[in-house]
Amino acid sequence: MSISPFTKQQLLPQEEKLEIARKKSKLFIGIPKETSFQERRICLTPDAVNSLTYQGHRVMIESGAGENSSYSDKEYSNAGAEITKDTKKVFSCPMILKVEPPTLSEIEMINPETILISAIQIKTKKKAYFEALTKKKVTALAFEYIKDEDGSYPAVKSLSEIAGTASILIAAELMITNQFGKGLLFGNITGVPPTDVVIIGAGTVGEFAAKTAIGLGASVKIFDNSITKLRRLQNNINHRVFTSTIQPKALLKALRRCDVVIGAMRGKERCPVVVTETMVEHMKKGAVIVDVSIDTGGCFETSEVTTHEKPTFIKSNVIHYCVPNIPSRYSKTATLSISNIISPFLLQIAEDGGIEKAIRRNNGLKNGVYLYHGILTKIAIGDWFDLPCNDINLIVF
Repeated sequence: MSISPFTKQQLLPQEEKLEIARKKSKLFIGIPKETSFQERRICLTPDAVNSLTYQGHRVMIESGAGENSSYSDKEYSNAGAEITKDTKKVFSCPMILKVEPPTLSEIEMINPETILISAIQIKTKKKAYFEALTKKKVTALAFEYIKDEDGSYPAVKSLSEIAGTASILIAAELMITNQFGKGLLFGNITGVPPTDVVIIGAGTVGEFAAKTAIGLGASVKIFDNSITKLRRLQNNINHRVFTSTIQPKALLKALRRCDVVIGAMRGKERCPVVVTETMVEHMKKGAVIVDVSIDTGGCFETSEVTTHEKPTFIKSNVIHYCVPNIPSRYSKTATLSISNIISPFLLQIAEDGGIEKAIRRNNGLKNGVYLYHGILTKIAIGDWFDLPCNDINLIVF
């Protein structure tokens, strides 16, 4: 006689259970003024603020937060934001939105159980940063980790597009006649040989640098150790260009002839050094190097970090531009780009009934979480700083 796995009660017809409608939540977002060196961006445009306030959410902005992106307090006020000069008041909001991660003194002003959405820039962080957030039981999301439906990282991709395009425009500025420039126009003028550009790295930065250089009429050579990336780039730019894997002999030959080199390499930790000092010494006098990879160490041996105020230096008769955070130079464009990515996620969080439910429903948003109520959830960060860590999927499911 077999025993049924069900009880008599379970076998009886059950009452129908209907799905409970999602209860929307109201957000209260604080946007403080950025204090980090050279940071000129703000997370939301007045239009994005207006779309939030129109749906009944509250946005509090510190006075002057949008000035460097050419947005006045009046524009934000007209969009429905509350403007205040009290920094502590902004940091006491239940949700904080920042471009740069908060400093330790700013974390002190944050209330326990706050939701923080910002960049994380792990390379610039110390153990104390995560310990301070853990102490406050903060739930923190990083722009760099948030995924889109297609599995890509929209914030990283968008800022890489800006950096790639900007690198060519910066090189074009540096080539004009000044103390050291060659006095060349970055374009293909009839009867004049085109500008010769070498791009090292075939990711998003390399792709947009190539598109911009080709658009200006330059002759472009692209180097990368991934054939897949080179093939994808060829297809995306709809233009046949010289592509090669990184072989010292071929790279040196290209560097000797070129007018501009763009460093667009990426590494898991530190960016690999691809161009040696000897290679730079063989380049033309007055040639331009724009090292976009400098924020992860740079792919030129001669690279040194510079600032937006003093962006260049000359080494081996070659102009070097090594400013990290290039998108901040184009603060309004970068602000529009960040705002377009972040505001739909904010509306989704409200629609789902708060951050807890939103990260259960949206795996891309869940991937952005690196602290959940003070519990570190990114194994990479835990390993890097030797901190205890839990998998977010074991906590939220």
